[in-house]
Amino acid sequence: MLKNLASSLGINRMVMALSFARMGDAIGNSILIIIVPLYVAKLPAPWFPFPESVRVGVLLALYGIFAAILQPVIGLISDRIHRRKILIVIGLIVMAAATLGYVVVSQFVDLVGLRILQGLGAAMTIPTSLAIISVASQKHTRGGSMGVYSTMRMVGFALGPLIGGYIYDHYNFNIVFIVGAVFVAIGVVLVQLWVKEMPPKKEATAEKKTKFRIFDPALLSAGIVGAALATFVMASDFSMISTLETQFNSILNQGAFGFGLAFSALIISRLIFQVPLGRLSDHWGRKPLIIGGLILIAPATALLGYVSTTLQFTSLRVFQGIASAAIAAPAFALASDVAHAGGEGRQLSIVTMGFALGVAVGPLLTGALAVSSFTLPFLLAAGVSLGVAIVVFQFVPETVERGGTKKKKLETQSHPVEGD
Repeated sequence: MLKNLASSLGINRMVMALSFARMGDAIGNSILIIIVPLYVAKLPAPWFPFPESVRVGVLLALYGIFAAILQPVIGLISDRIHRRKILIVIGLIVMAAATLGYVVVSQFVDLVGLRILQGLGAAMTIPTSLAIISVASQKHTRGGSMGVYSTMRMVGFALGPLIGGYIYDHYNFNIVFIVGAVFVAIGVVLVQLWVKEMPPKKEATAEKKTKFRIFDPALLSAGIVGAALATFVMASDFSMISTLETQFNSILNQGAFGFGLAFSALIISRLIFQVPLGRLSDHWGRKPLIIGGLILIAPATALLGYVSTTLQFTSLRVFQGIASAAIAAPAFALASDVAHAGGEGRQLSIVTMGFALGVAVGPLLTGALAVSSFTLPFLLAAGVSLGVAIVVFQFVPETVERGGTKKKKLETQSHPVEGD
């Protein structure tokens, strides 16, 4: 059945299997998104005498910062040992254990350590998952493959906040954390059962060991850097609201479930459009969609600072989701198109590092700037989005032509084999 479903979507069974597995841990991880700010408000913080919004921003940023710092290292290790599946499994186990650890914390500083562990777990799973997909997919279907993978993760991220908000409103924090850990553990089981190691390409095995460096300048092409910038902006724009949950709830007179609904609106709209836009990039090209997404996300983000009703809040999140769908799959597909054989882990880790830094910087700057002006962080983010759209237009190469034909000249080009 899994093979038939994959075939109907124009992808292979390996991509579909990994996508389903990632959906399980995404549910467990995203359950915490709307719970962490509420949990911070009830914990003493004698060592961090800062406003609540700043503490929340720091806590949310730690996850992204450590994930970003460690992803290139994990990418190097995965390229060197060619054992990506085991790294994914270990990373998920670390994330499950850290999530369960929330049950026993007694003050804010305890959460700092757990967020660092979660960042480590994410660093072990994200670039390795994308590297497997890069090797297991062909160029003419890669946009669709990345779209399916992103969509299944988004399904998990859409369900997580709703589940977390409902459990918190009806039970307590500890039940939320236990349920979150269980979902991540399900992801471990699914990866173990469904995902297999992909053999290294011949080009990779022929590469000299002396060339293995975490940040190899030869791997930092305009396509990789441009894709990383686009995903950075996307992630920072849609993660900004996490820091200001209590402020949004007060302004809009809504509870945790209402905020979870608005948060999930982005995920739901993204998962609806992710696969079609990913497959569209296989035929129309990657750049038009990335640029269009960056342009669309700018006003949707700027207006978040002026919402006065839950409907307005939710509607803008829908537009952010559509814009994110236009950026994510095409950006990852473009990076895969130009990746060196044997360097997929390191090169794609640069792009996923951009995403992780966005998740970190967005909430952190929002928490700091919102102390003086609630609207300022949203306006600033919108301006940066438009600036990056110009950068992508000027410097990032296109890797496919209209109709899905290959560009004859690329910065670099890998030749992945179709997975079973």
